Amino acid sequence: MDTITDLPVIDAIDTHADPRQADPPQARFAALLDRHRGIVLKVAHGYCRDTEDRRDLLQDISVQAWRAFPAFDPSRSRFSTWLYRIALNVAISQVRRSQLRRQHHASLDDEAMASLPDPAAHGPDGADAGIRALHAVIDRLDPLNRALMLLYLDERSHREIAEILGISEGNVATKLHRLRQRIREELDPPATPRTP
Repeated sequence: MDTITDLPVIDAIDTHADPRQADPPQARFAALLDRHRGIVLKVAHGYCRDTEDRRDLLQDISVQAWRAFPAFDPSRSRFSTWLYRIALNVAISQVRRSQLRRQHHASLDDEAMASLPDPAAHGPDGADAGIRALHAVIDRLDPLNRALMLLYLDERSHREIAEILGISEGNVATKLHRLRQRIREELDPPATPRTP
């Protein structure tokens, strides 16, 4: 499994250095990022199935968070909310770049790709079929809806989701209702009547 400590930005900060010599903002950032690494990992896993792509995304999120850290104001938002916003923005940007690249390059056959085993899957065959099916549906969502669903699955409140995504709480509720309905329909399509 990928870990946030594998990232170069953390190595550059050197969390094992003598605390009397460590630069306070660097040490504070490293500690906060380590404490909230689950957010970055969830976003990376939500947007990338390939291990190398996921590592690239983890690195990009960490670098962007480090660059933006001087502007972080704890009186305006919690670090977790701030980090979620950065992680999702970086992930959505990466998805858009990837889509542009795919438009200019020949893509592999979707059915052939779907038949490949999911390296992120855990457990015996069939044990996680429902989870893999849910991930497949989420993977097909546009970047904003994917972010919305990942935040919902992470049990974030409508208020926090609204703050992270920059939309109203009412919009969050409406979009989530529609997304849950859409996902239910895709996971359990209505049976079509048989014709004799």
